[in-house]
Amino acid sequence: MASMETAAEHERILREIESTDSNCIGPTLRSVYDGQEHGLFVEKLDMRIRNHDREIEKMCNHHFQGFVDSITELLKVRGEAQKLKSQVTETNRHLQDDGRELISSMEELKQCRVQQRNIATTIDKLTHCLPVLEMYSRLQEQMRARRYYPALRTLEQLELTCLPRAGQYRFCSIMAENIPKLRTQIRDTAMTQLRDFLESIRKHSDKIGETAIRQAQLQRSLDSSVSTQPRALIGRRGRKEAAAAALTGAGTDGGGQGGSPASEQDSGILDVEEEGEEDDVPGAQDLVDFSPVYSCLHIYTVLGLRDVFENYYRKQRRKQARLVLQPHSNMHETLEGYRRYFNQIVGFFVVEDHVLHTTHGLVNRAYVEELWELALSKIVAALRTHSSYCDDPDLVLDLKNLIVLFADTLQGYGFPVTQLFDMLLEIREQYGEILLKRWNIAFRQVLDQDNFSPIPVSTEQEYRHYTSQFPLQDPELDKLPFPKKLPFSEFVPKVYCQLKEFIYACLKYSEDLHLSSTEVDDMIRKSTNLLLTRTLSNCLHYAIKKKNVGLAELVQVIINTTHLEQSCQFLEEFISNITNVPPDTANATKLYGTSTFKDARHAAEAEIYTSLNAKIDQFLQLADYEWLTAVQGGGTVAASDYLIDLIAFLKSTFSVFTNLPGKVAQTACMSACKHISTSLMQLLLDPELRQISMGALHQLNADVKECESFARAGPVAGFQGDTLLLAFSDLRQLLELFTQWDWSTYLADYGKSTCKYLRVNPHTALALLEKMRETSRKNNVFAQFRKTDRDRQRLIDTVIKQLRNVIAQHHT
Repeated sequence: MASMETAAEHERILREIESTDSNCIGPTLRSVYDGQEHGLFVEKLDMRIRNHDREIEKMCNHHFQGFVDSITELLKVRGEAQKLKSQVTETNRHLQDDGRELISSMEELKQCRVQQRNIATTIDKLTHCLPVLEMYSRLQEQMRARRYYPALRTLEQLELTCLPRAGQYRFCSIMAENIPKLRTQIRDTAMTQLRDFLESIRKHSDKIGETAIRQAQLQRSLDSSVSTQPRALIGRRGRKEAAAAALTGAGTDGGGQGGSPASEQDSGILDVEEEGEEDDVPGAQDLVDFSPVYSCLHIYTVLGLRDVFENYYRKQRRKQARLVLQPHSNMHETLEGYRRYFNQIVGFFVVEDHVLHTTHGLVNRAYVEELWELALSKIVAALRTHSSYCDDPDLVLDLKNLIVLFADTLQGYGFPVTQLFDMLLEIREQYGEILLKRWNIAFRQVLDQDNFSPIPVSTEQEYRHYTSQFPLQDPELDKLPFPKKLPFSEFVPKVYCQLKEFIYACLKYSEDLHLSSTEVDDMIRKSTNLLLTRTLSNCLHYAIKKKNVGLAELVQVIINTTHLEQSCQFLEEFISNITNVPPDTANATKLYGTSTFKDARHAAEAEIYTSLNAKIDQFLQLADYEWLTAVQGGGTVAASDYLIDLIAFLKSTFSVFTNLPGKVAQTACMSACKHISTSLMQLLLDPELRQISMGALHQLNADVKECESFARAGPVAGFQGDTLLLAFSDLRQLLELFTQWDWSTYLADYGKSTCKYLRVNPHTALALLEKMRETSRKNNVFAQFRKTDRDRQRLIDTVIKQLRNVIAQHHT
């Protein structure tokens, strides 16, 4: 069984060797060598080989004739093959010769194709690189031309578009590395230009403001001359459009962003010719090149730093605002100081207003309004302080006009200016006080230069000259022939003209304050009342009260004030005409001129009375009575010399009073007579006069008769009957009682209304009697030895005792 299995296994291996590729018989053979019967297998293999050899031999024997025939055919073919070989060789040679030329052409074609491909590749690469180079070249040009915003745009396009397309080249890497540096350079340069611009407009803000104010002034004059032209033309919108041509392109990417030669030279202030016609005034914004602001704003916006730029710009402008709003310490000395101050402020806010409307957010309305509120408070405070130092009304008026123009200019740009006009009303009070001081000097000069004499006029021309200055209404004077005299002195027309000048000065200040006619009328009337009640009244009282003022001057003052009082209605009409407000308007302020001149006239009248009495006192001081003189026997006693001189003085004085109102002259005359009577009575009752004789009483009686004669002659017209004699009635009854020694009648009728000596006071009579008793006692040492003297002494004692009883009865 084992040998059968081995034979079968060997058979299988042989079949496998025969059927398997020789490369794969290794494992099969290994299995033989691994077994124990490999010798047997070799024998089996040899047997199989011998079998195959026998089969091959059988096959060869079977096909041998065919083989011989094939060899024979093959030998025949060899010759043909040799011939074919030579032909092929020749053909190959010809082919090789021809092929070399083709190969050479193909090589040339290949080289051309390579070059063509390289050129195409180069063109493609250059197509992407040339824009980079061109863009970079443009960037360099823009940098050199200081067109930084377009340069930044070019830089952005270069970085985001051109360089990525160009590929990785060294020059592209260098450019990419330089881009942040160029951005920083552009940012720093733009900021430098902005700083230069801010510094330049700070220095030139007065020029900008001057131009804006001049433009507003020109527009206002045009508005006043051409009523059809709307006032709105001076507004912000109109000026924006007028300046648009100079500012177009400021916010674009084109050449408008570049620094023009003017901006390079002046850092924002354009070179505008100032000489020329006044009608060709450039707009305020035409003076300024705002491209540094726009450029810097756009640059910082592109860089993502807009907030940084806005904060920096506002901070710097706030600092400049504080500098602009700080007035010079001597600003109040000249109008030019105020003008520079206003020009700088206007220039500052004109720039801010233009930036507000052209930059879309760099500054906003709230920021500008906040700045203006700050500025307004500081302006008002500065003007209040500095205007308080001013004492020249012309300067105050010019300042007011300047403030109005300043306010109108800024109002045209949309800034509220109500506080400025309110402050002008405050300054109006100060202006009024300054005017009062100036007119106080003017009135005093007029009073000091006046001769207090009626004005003589010899021709119709002179008469018309004075009546044109003062509204004289006197038909009787018009009828008189030349030469003639006006009743008043030069003081009257001069004062009237000064009053009109004052009213004009008040009106000038009220102009352009946007006040109604009623408000202007009220302001003028109130100021005029102050002039009348304070200034002119004080000046008149000063002229009346000053030393060395004669009665003639006081009389002329009364006449002057009377005419001025009558002219007050013409002043009312004058004010109404210039303010177009009827004088009978409800709640209209009335002039106090009438009361002012009445008070001055009353003061002059009182001064006349006082002065006249003082003159009378001077004459009375010359009185030298012999109080102990004896009674002269026979003849009449003559009046004292001093009294005769006094009466002569009074006559000459009252002759001057003919032009005075009747009551004034009568009052002065009555006052003088009363003063004479009272003074003579005081002489009698003087406590220092202890003794008086009957002779002295007779002398005094003669003087009183002289006074009564003067009073009876009527030195001043208008007294009824003996009214003037009543001034001497007290003294007359007292002297008659003593000179006639009619004591029985006095004592009997005392206290009755029909008493002859009704005006004799018992105290006065008692005092005089005691002085006479002292005289009787001491005058005559031998009185006790003469019966008549003793009787008279007893009589005096008896009368004294009775008088005391009367006094005791009627006055307890």
